[in-house]
Amino acid sequence: MRARNSLYIFTIPALAVLTLFFIHPIILTADMSFTSFKGIGAAEPVGWKNYDRIVSRDRYLDAIWITLWYTVIVVTALTITGMFFAAVLHRLPAIRNFSRAALYTPAMMSFVVVGYIWQFLYSPLNGGINVALRDLGLGAWEQNWLGNPDLALYSVAFTQIWMFTGFTCAIFLAGFAGIPEEIGEAGKLEGATSWQRFRYLELPLLGPSITVSVILTTIGTLKTFELPFILTNGGPDGATRMLSIEIINNLFGQYKFGFASALSIVMLIIVLAVSFIQNKVLRDRENVT
Repeated sequence: MRARNSLYIFTIPALAVLTLFFIHPIILTADMSFTSFKGIGAAEPVGWKNYDRIVSRDRYLDAIWITLWYTVIVVTALTITGMFFAAVLHRLPAIRNFSRAALYTPAMMSFVVVGYIWQFLYSPLNGGINVALRDLGLGAWEQNWLGNPDLALYSVAFTQIWMFTGFTCAIFLAGFAGIPEEIGEAGKLEGATSWQRFRYLELPLLGPSITVSVILTTIGTLKTFELPFILTNGGPDGATRMLSIEIINNLFGQYKFGFASALSIVMLIIVLAVSFIQNKVLRDRENVT
């Protein structure tokens, strides 16, 4: 009993930090979201006016939709590419360590550095992508990658996919490492091809890794700000104007602290709701498999 009480005592510092730097700011933000506070002066209560503005204006509903669609694109692509590279490297131990480090390097880079590098690559005049297409005789494929509203969101998404493929690959490699070698050997003895071993033996056992990867990448992508801001600043024509950009614009551009707080609470609710649903669905899938 005394040992159990000692364990509870050791959790006090962690709970204090969690309360001070996480729970308390959320409470303050929620309280401010019901005011018209602009950084100075009194915070006048406005009730649900800020939230009514969010749900009644297409601008903010579009920002929520763009954020969700962007998340679907990025998370799906990261899951597929990360699993693909992990499956390949799992079968090639000779180059596994080097390739894992090379793939993970972009994830360790600053968002600002990555943003400006890809802004140059996407440049419509002398950008690396268009120059490469021109040199390969594919000049007809040249595009204004960040200036075309139909392409801008996918261009930004590709940058984030490039940046974090190594991250999801590392998660899936850890999952492959936890699969007993006897299972693969049994599949080989039964004459199963590499694809059949992956599809019917390894993939079901990667359930926990899939859950971790999808939830982590979803939370990170829903909060994405740096890459869209640096590459397009929400343009062109609002094609990449995500909820995070709306929050920053209202907070630091227009000093609407109350309204920006309401947008932040909406983002928090979306992140929690999506994460809860994903966790429930993916955990149930693990139990089935």
